[in-house]
Amino acid sequence: MEENVFERMAEKYDSPDRIALANIVANRVKEELRDAEDKTLIDYGSGTGLVGLQLAELVKSATLIDSSENMVKIIREKITNHPITNAETLVADFTTDTLDLKADIIVVSLVLLHIPDTKAILKSLYETLNKGGRLIIIDFEKNPNVSHPKVHNGFDFEALTALLTDTGFESTDIQVFHHGKQVFMKQDASLFIAVSEK
Repeated sequence: MEENVFERMAEKYDSPDRIALANIVANRVKEELRDAEDKTLIDYGSGTGLVGLQLAELVKSATLIDSSENMVKIIREKITNHPITNAETLVADFTTDTLDLKADIIVVSLVLLHIPDTKAILKSLYETLNKGGRLIIIDFEKNPNVSHPKVHNGFDFEALTALLTDTGFESTDIQVFHHGKQVFMKQDASLFIAVSEK
């Protein structure tokens, strides 16, 4: 099995730059969670919980899921150190694991770019959502200056909308909300939020 590079990165993951970007992302997602106090949320590909733990207070319960054991271990420590009573963790990979899990809202922040088969992961996320649920994707707009064998160079809005529609999502609204300096593989890039309804 291929090594999960995030296992090695976990201990040093919470850098000032990552924390700053996570705060920008979390603040934008919070706008989508204004009436979500009775909803269940999954933060998929949660890393060390930089975004997901900030959202937990706005929902009934939050499950932070990552495929890296080491990342999840750090989240568990954070939950213990800052008693967060409605958050739990899970080590899982939706591209290979079949889980009996449902949620009203799924947040996928800077995760899709790391997953080779976008259509397959969207299908898995769709199946995990309750009827009427929302998928909130935060990622980078397509960027021709970025080239990496294991990472998508961002997403074209028309192509992503078509993929989401093919998967079964009813509607998708995409907005660019942040332009950052050297935030994507040392390149300037735009972050977008895509909100889709099942």
